Amino acid sequence: MEALLILGGLLLLLAGVIWLISQAFATSLLWGLGSLLPPITLAFVFRHWRVARKAMVLSGLGFIPLVVGLSLLANRDADRLAAIFSLRWLPAQVQPELSIGLRGQLNGRTFKPQQGEFINGVLTLREGQGFFARQEVTIRLPEPAEGALRLDVLPDDVGALPEVEIAWLGPEQELPETRRLDRGYTLHLDLLPEPPNRLKGDFHLVLPPQYRTSLNGDVELFSDRLRYRNGQVDRRHDSRDTIAYVVTNYLQRRHASPDVELQSLPAVVLPANELALEVQATVKGQAQAFALQLGKNEQGWYVRGDDYPALPAAQSEPRKTDTVAEPPQVAAAPANGIDRRLRFSMARLLRNPARYEHLRVRAHTERGGVAEGRFAGIDSEGHLIIRRVIQGPGEATYNLTPAEIVLLELMEP
Repeated sequence: MEALLILGGLLLLLAGVIWLISQAFATSLLWGLGSLLPPITLAFVFRHWRVARKAMVLSGLGFIPLVVGLSLLANRDADRLAAIFSLRWLPAQVQPELSIGLRGQLNGRTFKPQQGEFINGVLTLREGQGFFARQEVTIRLPEPAEGALRLDVLPDDVGALPEVEIAWLGPEQELPETRRLDRGYTLHLDLLPEPPNRLKGDFHLVLPPQYRTSLNGDVELFSDRLRYRNGQVDRRHDSRDTIAYVVTNYLQRRHASPDVELQSLPAVVLPANELALEVQATVKGQAQAFALQLGKNEQGWYVRGDDYPALPAAQSEPRKTDTVAEPPQVAAAPANGIDRRLRFSMARLLRNPARYEHLRVRAHTERGGVAEGRFAGIDSEGHLIIRRVIQGPGEATYNLTPAEIVLLELMEP
């Protein structure tokens, strides 16, 4: 009822204004053009009241149902009326997820990426929302890096360097053109992590002249495929990492323990409204298989039949997926009370590798890479084996020679 009164009043007001302007044009062309401006419209009403009075009466009649409708709405739903006058019903301007301020060109064309990520050692800047980007820059590091990233490459550098790939869609092309090079370019990266899952800093890339590509400025990148809202994981976002988070959270609450780690997650096709998954997970040290049905509602993804209570506040959130470094863990001291981190060195490990098996170690290589995981012994060729459990593929194994390790840290007692 209130809506009909308000709409009827507005229609009468609009009809009166249109009639008034038509009367002004009928009087003279100058009055007609002038009546399009409110001050001149008022002047016309006072100067030619006999002509304008009927239109003014019609507009006045429109105020009656308008005021009545607004009064009834204020009595019944004051918040809705406040929303109308605050103009919150107008479409809001969409804000970009990332702040990327790059200047320059890619293949001779202006490059303005809206998406960026640095996951598993691959940095991607992408312009366009289609399956194939209109323009895209991909930089693949020789080894995955975690945390802060600082990298400088000059055209004369040799050795294992990042691979740079540029791609673009030309007019009327269905498939993009790509160019790759692994040396002969200039690259500067200085990225610092910003919680919960972003990297931000300087980006500078100059390719040889024939590629017509030069980019410089600030970038902001996602370090995984989770999205956050009000400090919490946004379950509405369609990504494999979101599904892994929801499943891990469910299993933790189902078993009333944070000691849950996904071992495998089948391929999923997104976007979707429901999924049937067969997942493998380690729960309290025991490998188990689960058949789960997932659905999606306004709050996001959830496991059907989930009525388990939340974990106590002191217990941890689900572990993040393989795209993010594992959170530091504090292990219990060994039964004999001796902290093996004291006086730990590469020489001690090589003399007695069995003493340190299954403990968490971190190896810094001479090329600037970092390998972190569980020490799994030494193979027949003398390589150190470090294994790290990740999502998706299940496990990553690093085989490193003692000569290429510049610093080896023992992370547990």
